[in-house]
Formats: sequence, C-alpha cells, structure tokens
Amino acid sequence: QIIGVVWGAPTEFKFNDVIIPEDKVPKWAPEMINHAFGQDDLYVEMTFLRSMEQYGLDVPIRQAGIDFANSEYALWCANNAGRTNLRKGIAPPDSSHPQFNKCPNDIDYQIEADFAGLISPGLPSSVIALGEKFGRLMNYGDGVYGGQFMGGMYAEAFFEDDLFKVIDAGLACIPADSQYAEMVRDLVRWCRESPADWQKTWERCLQKYRKDQAYQKASNGGIDVKINGAMVLLGLLYGQGDMEKTVVISMRGGYDSDCNPSSAAGVLGAMTGFSKLPARYTQELKFEPKFSYTAYNVPALLDVCERLARQVVAQQGGRVEKGADGKEVFVIPVRAAKPGVLALSWAPGPVAHSLFTPEEMAKIKFPIRTYPASQFADPDPTRRAQKVLDVCFPGWTTSANAPDMNPGYREQMGQTYNVLVTHPPKKGEPVILSKTVKVPEGDPQLTVNVANAPNGDFRLIVKVDGALAFETDVGGKSDFRTFTVGLSPYRGKTVKLELFNQPTGWINEAASWAQIEVSGNNN
Repeated sequence: QIIGVVWGAPTEFKFNDVIIPEDKVPKWAPEMINHAFGQDDLYVEMTFLRSMEQYGLDVPIRQAGIDFANSEYALWCANNAGRTNLRKGIAPPDSSHPQFNKCPNDIDYQIEADFAGLISPGLPSSVIALGEKFGRLMNYGDGVYGGQFMGGMYAEAFFEDDLFKVIDAGLACIPADSQYAEMVRDLVRWCRESPADWQKTWERCLQKYRKDQAYQKASNGGIDVKINGAMVLLGLLYGQGDMEKTVVISMRGGYDSDCNPSSAAGVLGAMTGFSKLPARYTQELKFEPKFSYTAYNVPALLDVCERLARQVVAQQGGRVEKGADGKEVFVIPVRAAKPGVLALSWAPGPVAHSLFTPEEMAKIKFPIRTYPASQFADPDPTRRAQKVLDVCFPGWTTSANAPDMNPGYREQMGQTYNVLVTHPPKKGEPVILSKTVKVPEGDPQLTVNVANAPNGDFRLIVKVDGALAFETDVGGKSDFRTFTVGLSPYRGKTVKLELFNQPTGWINEAASWAQIEVSGNNN
C-alpha cells in the first residue's frame, strides 16, 4: 500500500479523463517509502483497527461511529460528509445514507478497506460484515461495494497466484447486479479482448464509466468509486505481476492516482509476499515512526493485524495448529461469500432514523450543533444578522447591513459551521459588530476567525473603547483565518469591543465570521 500511495502522490487528481504522460510519472527512490506516515490514504483505516482492538471484533457500529467522529485528521469527500454527520448526531448507518450524505458513491471506503481483507484470510464473510459496519460510516451502495470487493481480493490473495481467481473472489463479496460488479466484469472481459493494449481498455473505461450518464448516477465525477476501481484493476490486469508495472499503469490511469496504485500494489503484495518485493522498495523503511493521528508504527500495525486475524479465524470456525516443527498454521473453513442485498445510491432504501443518544453525544469530542435556516429568517438583512449573533455570538450587536450577498446564517462553509455573513451598507461605510465585555485576568485576548468572499476582500479593524487595536486586509483565497488581538492592557476592565467589516472598494465586500471570542488563561 505504501509503495503505491507515495509513488503516485505527486500526480493525485492532476490528470482526469486523460492518461498521464510517461514523462510525468515520478521516478521511484528508496527513501520515498518513508513518506507514508502522514498519508490519509493509509491512516484512516487504522482508526477501524483501533476500534476493534479496544472493543473487540464485534464492536457495535455506533461505537465505531463515535471513534470515527473523534478522529482528528483532515478528511474529504464521503469520509468528511460521514464524519460530519456523526458529529452532528446522525448515527450510522444513516451517516452514509444519501438523504444526509451527498458523496455516497465516492472512493473513500475503497481506499480504506485493505484492513478488512488483511485480517480475514480466506474468509469473505468477515470482509462483507466489516464493510457493512465500517463502510457504512461514510459510503452507501457502490461506495461500500468497492471496499468489499477490494477486501475480498486481499482475503483470497494469501492463497492464490491466479489473478483472475482473486478478482472472482472479490466479485463474490458484492451484489452481482450492482454497477460496480458490472465494471469489474467489463474490465476482465476488455483485458481478455485487448491483452496487450491497456490504453485501449482505459479508453473503454472512459467512454462507459465517465461519459455514459447511466453510470454517473449519484456520482461526484472523477472521485466516483467505479472509475477509480477500474484504474486499480487496470494496473493489476496489465501489470503482469510486476510491482513497478502494476503501480505505474494504475497511476497513469489518472483520477485518484495515488489511492488506486496503493490498492493495486497492496493486493499484489498480498499475493507475492513481503520477502519477494525488490529491495529498492523496502530497504529504507523506518519501523519506529508512528503513522499520523494513530497509535501505530509498523511493528505495532503488524502486531494488531495478526492478533485480529487470529480472532477472525477463530470467530469464523477456524483454528490455529502447531506442527512438529513448531510453526503455526491457520486452519480456515472454506465458506461461500454471501453478499448483502443490492442498495442503490440514486434510489436508496428508507433511512433508519438512527440518532446518537445524549450519552453517546457526550463521548464525541468535536460535536457540531447547527440550526435550521428558518430560525433566522427575516426580510431585513440587519435583523437577520442580529438573529444569528443572538444565537451564535451572544451579546454582540450589528450595525446596518445591505442586502447584497444575503447577510445572515450559513450552516456550513467548507469545513466550518455556524457562520455569520455581514455586508457593509454602502461604499465607504462599515458593518460594526460591538459588545461590552469585562476583560478576564491572566493573558486575555480576542480571537476572530473570519473569511472574505470569493473574489472579494475587506479590511478587518478592531477597536477597544474607540482606540485602534488591530487592522489587516482580508483577501485573496477565501479561507477562514484566525487573528488574535492581545487585551492585556485592559485586564479586569469593562470595555467596548468593535469589529469592523470595512469595505475597501465595492466588489464582494462581505465578511464571514466563524469565531469571535474573548478568553484568558482561566477561560
């Protein structure tokens, strides 16, 4: 997995619907293997391993959801949508339901499902069950099936040298009438029809799984699980069992071109074994560093996977025997995979009405409370902004706002929630937010988290009792930025704070306020 993701990382999403030119393919260097420890494409699934390590193989899906909600790494796409829902109190499986999650068919669980096969050697029913638990935190339908397919290939790869049999084992884990399963069958057939021309097969993938609208339902474009799963298979089918060929072909297919070669290389690695990997891929690997946001370095990760695999084998009716030579052997029952009932992201089944209880919400470190927009409805922009202040920033008042850019409440802007948007009433005249506060003792400061509008700017001015305390232009990329203003000269005093959304011209002069907070060492 590490080989594929670090090799492809410089190309990720830079080439969509085009093949990456040969001269744009990064060159492998042995030290690259240590670029893995901060890779989100690797450490997310370690959260799932940790849940099972702490709570057992049968960890409830709701506990798995709490653990995922408490993760501290940045997320995107389905992962972010699912985690946001969990933090809002929408418990799994509804956290991934298309009614609440607009990314159900994204690639996310496919990226993270390697663990399910690695701890389920020869046991597809375990792979399927793990997908129904951990995959449903963020994905639905094909989004889950992509992960179950990958996990099923891993589970078989320990015992099989025939790639087509490995692919069949993955297929057996998902509904045969799903579009994802159709994609897998297409890739196998197209490869057999054009065994020496992977680019011709790539073109057929493009025509059907990107340009045919029948296969773009509930799709978010190039992040869709089917086209990226096709790129994984492209590398495996045309890589001829060679690690470099497999990674490079999967990468050159484009789209999520670090995750896809990671999945392909991981399956191939499980088929061939670590000892058969060329030294240039393994010789520089450092075993001590921990993967970001996790409890694991490489030895700890190997240990937890082996311990969980032993538990899965026992749970599935197998056992571990020791031969006369002292070597242990897993005795694994051979059982047919039984995939779940077909679910379609564009025609989803009913919601489960699953919400976290107050006791469960108390366990979530980063809860998100948002409000219905109707709570702040008012035809007057100033009254609308004041309603938001009363709820989100109590005690603050606003001067007049113009109706331009719709001042008021925004539930979410990017990954920021409960935002107030203000807009100056006219050119040259600011919106002023004001509050009288008693400045705390210690090392008091005012913290403001604010963003400009796209293609706009404004001047942020802070005054304390009418005296200028801080000013800066807020413009350029419309990301939220945090500014702090020291209030030590006023500690223990009651003062009037004023924040100015001062127009610098008259183009997109709105300000978006996410945090306005006065604090001291003891607050």
